[in-house]
Amino acid sequence: MEFGMFHEFPSLPGRSESEAFDEAMEQVDAAERLGLDVMWLAELHFEPRRSLLSAPLSVASAIAARTRRIKIGIAVQVLPLCHPLRLAEEAATVDQLSHGRLIFGVGRSGVAQTYAAYGVSYAESQARFREILDIIQRAWTEPVFSYEGAFHRFNEVSVTPKPFQKPHPPIRIAASTPDTFPAIGRRGAPVFASVRHTSWSDLAGQLRHYQQGWEAAGYPGRGPVYVSAPTYLAETEERAVSESRASIMHFYHEQANLLEGAARLVDPVTAERRMQRVHELRRRSYEAARETNLLVGTPATVAAKLAALQREIGLCGILAELNCGGLIPHQNVLNAMRLLCEEVMPRFAASRAPAAPPVEQNKS
Repeated sequence: MEFGMFHEFPSLPGRSESEAFDEAMEQVDAAERLGLDVMWLAELHFEPRRSLLSAPLSVASAIAARTRRIKIGIAVQVLPLCHPLRLAEEAATVDQLSHGRLIFGVGRSGVAQTYAAYGVSYAESQARFREILDIIQRAWTEPVFSYEGAFHRFNEVSVTPKPFQKPHPPIRIAASTPDTFPAIGRRGAPVFASVRHTSWSDLAGQLRHYQQGWEAAGYPGRGPVYVSAPTYLAETEERAVSESRASIMHFYHEQANLLEGAARLVDPVTAERRMQRVHELRRRSYEAARETNLLVGTPATVAAKLAALQREIGLCGILAELNCGGLIPHQNVLNAMRLLCEEVMPRFAASRAPAAPPVEQNKS
């Protein structure tokens, strides 16, 4: 199993942005030292009270320069907001600087407010996503190519540099809506999912549709599954609960507000589904979330849950949100990371980081 930390580079109340970046980088250094497999970087915009991580590839370059071993993952690059050629260049540059340590996670994001700020139609996000991903893969694998699509047209362009990894860095695709799971399976891509809002049991059903799409397209074995989850570890159950409760409940409150704002900007059917989720988040208690969404407890508790998820959903890797909500003190985050690396990871030594196949270019 692959172990990573999902990082938002949270804003720190009463602290400068420079101090927040320094603290986040100290956690990156600790992850490198402790042997964590991947540091995963979010992409978040226009939320100054929550996160500083609006430019994940820039931060990835900084991480590449200060580390030698840990992989650097993007979770996820919001493709419809990007120019595909510029993104192909920048991501390939990170892969070169890191000597092949980039994992390129991609998605659309459900934050319609960001699309409005960028002047991009959220209604076009699926079509833009597919087109941009196709362009990036061609830019990485073809010496010269031309392209004519609904949103982008290029004539005999040659993107440089090419990635260090061949044919390109691993690509993982985020899924959050029912129709995206089988589509990603048919494409032959590893899937990113999250249990921030969705319960583990509901996710299991969605992943069955992903695997059905994978099998229907004729790919061998099972599609690789990676899941991000609010995670926290401490030496006792009582400490794990008391140290994470306020931050995680703050996260759910803010997520409800964010989703409510996004619901005003999407079509009525999508808005209704989002508002149902808003109401669910506002009713959710910490105790209920711990049962259905969280990985919180001692190393033994978390390891047992991960082992069960390996059996039940074919979990290949976890993106542990060790500071979900951004309010957990720095030293506590470092301790949770230490426990994850020193007491949980060794229990999965025989099932570490399976190789993931590249995304197929001719599937849709």
